[in-house]
Amino acid sequence: MLEGRLREVLKAIVEEYVRTNEPVGSVSLINNEKYDLDVSSATIRNDMALLESMGLIMKTHTSSGRVPSEAGYREYVSNLLEDEENLKLESFPLLDEIFSRSYITKEKALSESLNLVTSLTDYATMALGNQGYNSKIKKLSIIRLASDLAVILMVTDTGHVESRKINIPEGISYQELERIINYLDYTLKDTPIWRIDQVLREETSKESLEYYLDYYDEIISSFVQVFTNMAQDSYYFKGRMQILNQPEFSDVSKAKSLIDLIESGEIFQDIDIDSEGLSVTIGRENKIKAMQDCTIISIPYETSSGEIGAIAVLGPTRMEYHKVISLLEYIARNIDKIK
Repeated sequence: MLEGRLREVLKAIVEEYVRTNEPVGSVSLINNEKYDLDVSSATIRNDMALLESMGLIMKTHTSSGRVPSEAGYREYVSNLLEDEENLKLESFPLLDEIFSRSYITKEKALSESLNLVTSLTDYATMALGNQGYNSKIKKLSIIRLASDLAVILMVTDTGHVESRKINIPEGISYQELERIINYLDYTLKDTPIWRIDQVLREETSKESLEYYLDYYDEIISSFVQVFTNMAQDSYYFKGRMQILNQPEFSDVSKAKSLIDLIESGEIFQDIDIDSEGLSVTIGRENKIKAMQDCTIISIPYETSSGEIGAIAVLGPTRMEYHKVISLLEYIARNIDKIK
């Protein structure tokens, strides 16, 4: 962890680069009263050289200035931002107006809140966790359509029925496949959608499932897609076009890859609805290659009625971290006011 003036210099470089999208030089830091760095330009240059040797900032090819590295952003988020209690002291009157309305639904409050965050930041915003994720499995069954084709049916406690055709793998009879589905029907009964993958992973470690492991990849991977499809019917995504205003996505191929990722729903792989708190995933920490110029900040929420979900912001690694974290913390704390 950085100490003393190095902390302040790195913090200043990150915030100045986020503000200007220009490499940061020592003179710009000295001349900005906001950073209160009462030392010479030469001293700052020495500090910058040390931060560069630590891998926290990088020299660009086009100027003598420095920009934060992914490690620098991680240090900034993990150790240099104000502590959580200070973030919680911030208030947002425009969000208060949304959450204080009589009879507003959770869906409407989330939708309007995300629109507001997008307009304040020019980043994309997402929410997961309404009906699809919170529904519970009530019944699983399988129906044979042909010698090598079957359909899996899933019924939830809300009355939703989802079906998916699957090919019966070679080497497994329909009776064996039916036995697998009956086993899963028993195992997953009353399990919320958002816990399905976790429960299935736990089951694969049990001796009682040893018989089915040969077929796990072929059967379960198709089966889990049923839940994914259902869940993806129930999400919000705002700001698809606004995020392309960021200079990081001026490259057409990068922009297309990101939009394709959004449209496919694959982007939601990097949002964990079951996380224990705020999550910040920066650059190459993301699972998906097309996301490696991006940061996702997400936080789970729970309503007063016990529904759980997650809200998230997608932007470039050059993100206003303090602002985004404050907004998401505020929304997550206030969503439980909605009945």
